[in-house]
Amino acid sequence: MSNLFRQFIEKIGSGTHTSENLTRAEAYTAMKMMLLAEAKPAQIGAFLISHRIKRPTGEELAGMLDAYQELGPQLQPIQLFNHQQVFILGIPYDGRTRTAPINIITALLLATAGQPVIMHGGDRYPTKYGLPLIEIWQGLGVNWTNLSLFQTQQVFAQTGIGFVYTPQHFPLTQTLWEYREQLGKRPPLATMELIWCPYTDDAHIIAGFVHPPTEAMFQVALEMHQVKNFTFVKGLEGSCDLPRDRTAIIGFSSSKTQELERLHLVPREYGFTTKNVPLGTTEELIKDMQSVLAGEASELMETALWNGGFYLWHSGICPDMQTGINKAKELFNSGLVAAKLQEVIGK
Repeated sequence: MSNLFRQFIEKIGSGTHTSENLTRAEAYTAMKMMLLAEAKPAQIGAFLISHRIKRPTGEELAGMLDAYQELGPQLQPIQLFNHQQVFILGIPYDGRTRTAPINIITALLLATAGQPVIMHGGDRYPTKYGLPLIEIWQGLGVNWTNLSLFQTQQVFAQTGIGFVYTPQHFPLTQTLWEYREQLGKRPPLATMELIWCPYTDDAHIIAGFVHPPTEAMFQVALEMHQVKNFTFVKGLEGSCDLPRDRTAIIGFSSSKTQELERLHLVPREYGFTTKNVPLGTTEELIKDMQSVLAGEASELMETALWNGGFYLWHSGICPDMQTGINKAKELFNSGLVAAKLQEVIGK
């Protein structure tokens, strides 16, 4: 097996002029061999850094996703209404360090309005070691870490929110995080994770990105997987959170259009100040989030309305952006979003 894996290293690690891209089948085999530790440690390290230097292709990401779908966990379909699709929020696993995240509040808001959401991730990971989703959920009173996949499925079916906690539900990935720390660089695995779908039915993939070429890779990989509904957000620190300090750049496709459409949203055109909320301590963030859930005015509330308005519109719940913003404000002020959090806590 190690001789087979060496061929993959030779193919992608031969330098600028002679290296070659992997086929989808080769990328699948390489990813599977790494997850199952069938390649030697030195080979895995060489592959990951070589692949980063070469840069991945959409076809390679598609092959890696094949391995994740074969070996990884998947939540089962739940009852949906009005031709809905579950939203899968793809957010960098290594967390946030500069800007206050709002995606968990967005997920609670969407679930309150009837739009199911699945999130996925783990603990503090290299190379960024930023604040991860799991710690924010814990600060709000929800501990996903001790739930089996079956229990997570139950919470998802009953509340419309699910969280695939990879250390518990996909432990094969854990050894690869050690390589990321030792290499000091984020390999293409980090890009692939943003468009991973831990759900067995059709879903709407929403992935954040930083660099424009990533968007093209996403599109190729998802089209090869026959995913017809996806949205790419040039968001805060590579997340799905819309920025307030600049125009929000969004690309999306659907089964209706079959093409990538472009959307530019300017915060000041909707009455929002053009600045992001900085990330302080985790305790401060949790306190600010609780104030949003209580319907209190704040800078983080502005971010919650900006994002909530877009996603309520994008999900089809509201007919336009302004209606979405108004609906988000109504749901926060009514206490229904706070009640959704208590519902999840109670499960």
